[in-house]
Amino acid sequence: MTQHSDTPAARPGHRTPTVPDRPAPAAYRWRWTALVALLTAEAMNLLDATVVQVAGPVIHADLGGPAAAIPWYGAAYTLAFALGLLTAARLGDIAGRRRVFRTGVTAFAVASLACALAPSGGALIGLRAVQGAAAALIVPQTFGLIRAMFEGAELPRALGAIGPVMGLAAVLGPVLGGVLTHADVFGTGWRAVFLVNLPLAAAVLVIAPRLREDRARVRPRLDPVGIVLSAAGTALLVCPLASGTGVPGPAAGVAAGLGAAVLAAFAVQQRRAAAAGRTPLVEPSLLRGRAFPAALATSTLFFATMNGLMITVVLHLELGLHHGPLATGLTLLPWSAGLAAASWAAGARLVPRYGTRVLHAGLATLAAGLAAAVLAHRAAPAGHYPPGLPFALAAAGLGVGLFTPPFFTAALSRVSPQETGSAAGLLNAVQQLGGTLGTALVAGVYLAGGGAGRPATLGAQYALGTAGALLGATAVAARLMTAGGRADAAEGPR
Repeated sequence: MTQHSDTPAARPGHRTPTVPDRPAPAAYRWRWTALVALLTAEAMNLLDATVVQVAGPVIHADLGGPAAAIPWYGAAYTLAFALGLLTAARLGDIAGRRRVFRTGVTAFAVASLACALAPSGGALIGLRAVQGAAAALIVPQTFGLIRAMFEGAELPRALGAIGPVMGLAAVLGPVLGGVLTHADVFGTGWRAVFLVNLPLAAAVLVIAPRLREDRARVRPRLDPVGIVLSAAGTALLVCPLASGTGVPGPAAGVAAGLGAAVLAAFAVQQRRAAAAGRTPLVEPSLLRGRAFPAALATSTLFFATMNGLMITVVLHLELGLHHGPLATGLTLLPWSAGLAAASWAAGARLVPRYGTRVLHAGLATLAAGLAAAVLAHRAAPAGHYPPGLPFALAAAGLGVGLFTPPFFTAALSRVSPQETGSAAGLLNAVQQLGGTLGTALVAGVYLAGGGAGRPATLGAQYALGTAGALLGATAVAARLMTAGGRADAAEGPR
C-alpha cells in the first residue's frame, strides 16, 4: 500500500502490512468461536438483502403506499450496502477492523428494531437504507479479522467457510421471510423478519471482544475524491436497475454508460493517487494482472445468475401460480439443503484434494440444475405447480455449494495483508451489483415473457434461459481467474 507523504515510509510503491494485536494464548483458543460470530454477522447482513423479497407484498398490504415502493424495500438496503463497502473497508484499515465491526453490528441491531417499528412504507425504505449502511461497516471487516486470527493450513479452512455462508444466506433469505411472515410470531406478522436480527446481533456482540484487532501499521487516510467517484459510479449503475421490475429502458442504458465512465475516471484517479504517494481507496495492485479482475467479473456474473434463478421462482410461484409466501419459501428449501451439503463436502474434502477443479464442477452442476428447471416448467400443465422443480433446485443448490468454497478461497488466497480491506470491499460490492443486475434483468424477462396473454410458464422458461446465459459468462470468467496456476484451498496468502 502506498503511504501518504508525511510518514517516514512514504514513497510510491511502498507497502505497509496490517498488524494484528496478538492476544494471550487463552484468547487465541477462542478463534473458532470468534469465526462463528463473524460468519453469523455476515449471514445476518446478507439475509437482510433478500429477506423482504417474499414478504414485500405483505408489507405493502399492511403499510400501504404505491406499489412501486415494493422493490425499494430491498433496493434501498442493497444500494446503501453497495455504496458504503469501499469506504467501510478503508475505515477498518484506519480505526481497526474489530472496532468498526462492533460499531456496525450495534448500528445494524438498532436499525433492525427501527425497521420492525416502521409506521409507513416511506419510513421503512429510509430505515432500510440505514440498515444497509450499517451492514457495509460489518461485512468488509470479516476477511481481515479472519486473516488476523488464523495462520498456515487453518487460514484456507477459515476463508473457505465464507463462501458457503454467503450462499446459504442469499438463498435462505426468501425462505426465512416466507416462514416468519406466515407464522405471524406473537402477532408481529412481517415485522418478525427484522426482529429476528436482535438476538443474532446480541450473540455476536457478546463474542466480539474475543476477536483479534487488526489495523494498518501506518494509519492511512481516507480518499474523499475516490469515495465520491466510486459512490456516484455505482449509484448510476445500480439505481436504474433497482427502480423497477421491467427490462431496463433507454434511460437506464444512459445511466449505465455514465456510471461506467465515472468508474473509469475513478480507476484513473486511484492510480494517480497511488503514484503521488497518497493512500488510494482501492489498492491498485489488486487490479494488476488477470486473476483478481477476473474474480470480480466471476462474482458479479455468478450472483446475477443465482439471484436471477431465485427471483424467477419467487415471481412464478407468487404471481404466476398464486401461491403464498410459505409455499414459495418451502420450494427453495431443496436448494438450501443441496447447497449446505455440497459446501461442507467441498470445504472439508473436495477442495483440499482437487483445488479449483471443484469450482468448475460446481458451475457444471448448476447448469444441469437450470436445465432441469426449464424441463420441469415445460412438463407442467399451464397454471400448475411444476412437480420437478424442487429436484431441479436441489441440483442447482449442489452446484452453488460446490462453487462457493473454492471461489472465495481462490479469490483471496493470493491477496496480501495490505490489500485485504480493498479486496473485501470490492468483492462484496460487485456481489451486490451482480445480484441487483440479475434480479432486474431476469425479472424483466419473466414479466415480458409472460405478458400480453401468454402463459406465465413461458415467462419462467425465458427467464431461466437468461440465467443460463449469465451462467455461461460466469464459466468463461472463472476459467480466466483460475488459468495459469493453481489456486487450491491448500495455498496460503502470498
